Amino acid sequence: MMEVLILEIEDPGCFWVTVKGYGPYVVNEIEYKNLNAEMNQFYDKSCQDADEMKPLMLEEGQVCVVFSKELKCWCRAVIKSIMSCTDHYLTECFLVDYAKYISVKSNDIRVAVEAFMQIPYRAKQCGLYRTKPVTLHINFCEDTAKIVPAKRWDCAATQYFQNLLKATTQIKAQLCAIEGDRFDVLLYVTIKNEKVCVNDDLVSKNFARFEEAKENTESPANDQESQTLNVESLPLKTVNPALPFSPVLFQEKICMNLETDHAVSTSFLFKKGLHSHQVSSTGLNGSTGSIVKAMPGLPFKENTTLSLHAGRLLQFLNSDPLKTHFIKDEQQFQNFQNVSTKGDFVFLSNKIEPSSVLETAPLFDDLKKELIRKKFLGPNFTESYCWPPIARGCDVLAISPQGNDPLLYVPPVLTFLQSESCYKSLPSRSGPLALIVCPGWKKAQLTFELLKTYSRCSRPLHPMLIIVGQNREEARNVKIHRGCEVIVTTPYSLLRLFEHHSLLFLRLCHLVFDEIEILFSEASEQVFTILEYYRKSIIIEERLYSPHQIVAVGTCWNRHIARLMKEFMNDPYLVITTVEEASIYGNVQQVVQLCLNSERIAVLLRILDFTPNVQKMLIFTNSINEAEMVHQALKSNSVFSLKIHKESKFNFKTVLEHWTKKYSSGTHVVLVLTDDCMQSLGITDATCVIHFSFPPSPRIFGQRLHNMSENFHNVLEKGSFVDQEYTKARSVLLLTENDACHAPGVLHYLKRAEAEIPPELHDFTARALEAEEEKKLERPLCIYLKTLGFCKNRRVCPDRHHINVQTDMSQNVPDKITPTPGCVTVVPLHIVNATNYFGRIVDKQKDQYAILAEEINEYFKKPSNNVSVEKVEKLTLYGLYEETFFHRVQVLEISPKEEEKLFFNVTIKYIDEGRMSQVESHRLLELPARFQCLPPQAVEFIVCSVKPIDNEIEWNPRVTSHIYHKIKGKPHEAKMVLTLGNTIWVDPMVRVTRLSNLKTSVNEYNVRSEILSMGLGTDNPEHIKQLQKLCRHVKVVSHEKKLETFIKEEAVSPENVSNLPNIQESATESCRSSQMTLESHPYDGVAEVKEAEDSTLHQHKCFYPEIKWFQNEETVTAKVKIASIVDYKCEFSKEKVVFSACSGDKLYLADMELHQHILAEKSACVIKDKEAIIVLTKEKRESWCKLLKNKNSHVSFDFEHWEDFEDKGPFPVGVKKLHCTNVVTEELMDSSEDSGTESDD
Repeated sequence: MMEVLILEIEDPGCFWVTVKGYGPYVVNEIEYKNLNAEMNQFYDKSCQDADEMKPLMLEEGQVCVVFSKELKCWCRAVIKSIMSCTDHYLTECFLVDYAKYISVKSNDIRVAVEAFMQIPYRAKQCGLYRTKPVTLHINFCEDTAKIVPAKRWDCAATQYFQNLLKATTQIKAQLCAIEGDRFDVLLYVTIKNEKVCVNDDLVSKNFARFEEAKENTESPANDQESQTLNVESLPLKTVNPALPFSPVLFQEKICMNLETDHAVSTSFLFKKGLHSHQVSSTGLNGSTGSIVKAMPGLPFKENTTLSLHAGRLLQFLNSDPLKTHFIKDEQQFQNFQNVSTKGDFVFLSNKIEPSSVLETAPLFDDLKKELIRKKFLGPNFTESYCWPPIARGCDVLAISPQGNDPLLYVPPVLTFLQSESCYKSLPSRSGPLALIVCPGWKKAQLTFELLKTYSRCSRPLHPMLIIVGQNREEARNVKIHRGCEVIVTTPYSLLRLFEHHSLLFLRLCHLVFDEIEILFSEASEQVFTILEYYRKSIIIEERLYSPHQIVAVGTCWNRHIARLMKEFMNDPYLVITTVEEASIYGNVQQVVQLCLNSERIAVLLRILDFTPNVQKMLIFTNSINEAEMVHQALKSNSVFSLKIHKESKFNFKTVLEHWTKKYSSGTHVVLVLTDDCMQSLGITDATCVIHFSFPPSPRIFGQRLHNMSENFHNVLEKGSFVDQEYTKARSVLLLTENDACHAPGVLHYLKRAEAEIPPELHDFTARALEAEEEKKLERPLCIYLKTLGFCKNRRVCPDRHHINVQTDMSQNVPDKITPTPGCVTVVPLHIVNATNYFGRIVDKQKDQYAILAEEINEYFKKPSNNVSVEKVEKLTLYGLYEETFFHRVQVLEISPKEEEKLFFNVTIKYIDEGRMSQVESHRLLELPARFQCLPPQAVEFIVCSVKPIDNEIEWNPRVTSHIYHKIKGKPHEAKMVLTLGNTIWVDPMVRVTRLSNLKTSVNEYNVRSEILSMGLGTDNPEHIKQLQKLCRHVKVVSHEKKLETFIKEEAVSPENVSNLPNIQESATESCRSSQMTLESHPYDGVAEVKEAEDSTLHQHKCFYPEIKWFQNEETVTAKVKIASIVDYKCEFSKEKVVFSACSGDKLYLADMELHQHILAEKSACVIKDKEAIIVLTKEKRESWCKLLKNKNSHVSFDFEHWEDFEDKGPFPVGVKKLHCTNVVTEELMDSSEDSGTESDD
């Protein structure tokens, strides 16, 4: 045995000792003292020429000499990690003779002179032999607890181990095995004259377990004392004695060129694109192995895992060192990216050892337990690469499909925040250490809830969610809680807060950007302002030794990200897990060629002619036939090419031999292949990829681009764009008429790649979007289009963005709208958000629903009438008792699985309130037919011309809650601006209180003004304009497409009235299908409510029909658009025409006072297929500038017939067209005015 002295303890599996005694590898303390004296004398004198003693390069694992202020002497050390600060590098060094960690500026590091490295390190790393950790596993489901093996030592075990060694008077160790750089020993301590084996003691007290002996690891001599470290047993020939006991601090060696101040990676340095140098596994592993193998009495275990410290201050984060698996085969990182066996792709700027198992992930233990308790299934592929560098405090940028998941950064950031000692140099005042910036309040709320959940198991962080509106007083009154170390907010809110809290960035160390691509696309100016504030806050002297970290995660690349990485991040770790995004980062030139499917071969040959610098080209096809066709075409045009598919003669080996052969500059190597051959070939050095056939999926597109991955540029690397025109990778996509549905996605990708976009692609995309919209006719109208006037995500939104005549205009708003069309009384009953409600329109004279509701309640008060439904049917009306009131409900959905049960849930809609819910089927009651006669009363109301602030599309819950309590169930006076289907746009909507004593009314509040006053809403003047434009477009298209045949007919005269029935059937159907029937409709297709209608019509509940008119020299023809005319009457006089008709249960009346006189006896009216056509004979042969004397929104000019008349008219074209164009313009303008009559001069 050998007597040892404990220097430092991490846990029973990792502690440092110094050996007492003599021998070649056991150096006496006197020799160490002499060494220290000589070193101090030498380096103290060399301070005068400090520059000569400074190393030119620094790397992790490098042996050096540093000065320890605590020990007040120069010490031998090994660099453990390198952290970049504002104007220097801060290194963390391990003192190899004292087993201590200290932080040292790079300027204070000195070169290790060989003479001082001859004596072995004084500190030896040890662990207890075959003694492994255990932990108490609690199964909350089974309510049991048992001791199970663990990966890390429990805190209680470590504490007991430390106390045991403190209480001892003598410590001896018996060396049993060497694993890597660690001695496995049996440790004996003497306590009160009693000798105790620490290994046995830990096992007996259930702090540890014995591990069974494995093959080839047992000592053949049964661990006798004769196998102790004996000086005679050691070989005379040794390697550098400074290496055998030096700790392997970090697998990845990152060198810092102190002269150029640029980061250089010795283990992962990429010269061109993705090429890297292979790591050499020399040093400790090889030297220790050679020594151990020379000791016949000691077992030797192959080094498959290395105990290593995480670096970048990670020793503060956990008492256990970070254990990660060492990968012997460095070839898989040779190309700057890695494709796993599952097909996962990762593109890295620096090598990262992934943590794919939660047990070995660099998170603190309590957080791991909490994640397991929450049934966390990760870490997923992206998290396994992001967690290690974030937990070490490095700058990280991650682009991944999972880039919108906060779990990508929350656990490792929480882990780093556990180290309070890292922040001791910060000013001692309140202020956040971490700031998480989210693109909107909704994502901020989600992140905050996640943060609250997982911060419960950490030290107190007191996180806060801060969303500030535009009210300056609100930002001024925000109080940051004492002890708050994490704030979640949005960029706009943060800058408003900073205006009144100027010290917000004083202690900030961690700046996290969630969904960075959205932040940059919607608030790039605000994001860069935040980054500038952060950069200014960390350059002060007090912040030099504090952590500085920026983390940005997202789902796709944005052009501003490159600036973020170059100007604000320090040697960032870039993680991209999709090839498509990696190609944008790697500056791959994206080219799109539009052509007909039959012209692809010609376009392909043209591409080959104009790419002289391309050396290795892949042409992808989707089928064997296409591959053969392309290969034959190239051959016919004297272009040498290879081909490979599953039925080809060539095998993969032959093709690869041709592909990898070195060719002279300018020589083309063309390979035609199908997608199923990519994996087998494994090509990564292509310089051009041509997508002859459109890729079937984004995954295939990414796999094709992966064939050029070696030519992706590392944008972060200085000088990476040298000679880029020659080496730039190129992707050419042939887009044909068969691929029209993919055009929007292609255009979106080209924009993000900042590629040149063919002008015709915009038209192609517009047509593709139109075609997509045609497929959405059965979908509801997009709610964002209705409430905001626009949809941000139209390309991927599943709902419709065009007006569908049949769907949107066929519904009937209850009849009570018409009595007072300008202003109605509404009662909001279901509040969807701050501006979107469902409710009823109240008839002030006779509220039919109130009468019905009273009758329903009286009916169901009798117990005998409460009859439960035996068989529930879809879309049937039933009664439902809820909160002392009976409702009419309609069953919308019954799950097929639910129907088999006795009691099951159904989805219902309250037809008089508009809300939906799920209820048990047995609660539904039979509803008598007399209670079903009244149509559903629920109408959708939208307060228009107001939207959320900060480019949000969702209303903040604070606004919705405020409006909910303000308006629900209360009558309001509202002016209807637009109506469409069952939706009414109102502005203003005012709560009016009538003071009966004073016989007057008081406006309590305006809903729109109430929203704006909260500071969370802003004006949206384009809201109604966009809807009008949309509806006007529908009307014009309807005429252009469906009335084409009718337009060509000449104007109808009294002589040919009898020929009207002969007009083509298609014209009739077109007219009928173009009708937009919502009580009454203006020309632009949106039913605008006018205040100046004829009061007689309203008293008799008559409706004014839509009328289109055109003229020739002799007659004026008016088409009255009423569907299904049952009975009609038309009376003519010299100055007036009165037309009336019935359709269904509605009466239509058009009392038209004409602009000019007519010949009543020669005028006529006929019904042609449910449409009335009135032909008026002019008294004088002259052009009418308008039909009616007074304006009327339901009467408009027929453009097509006007143009036809102009072409055939005898008047001078120039003068005539000028005059009539003015008339048409007036009518268009009048259609949007708040009036009920036709346009005037």
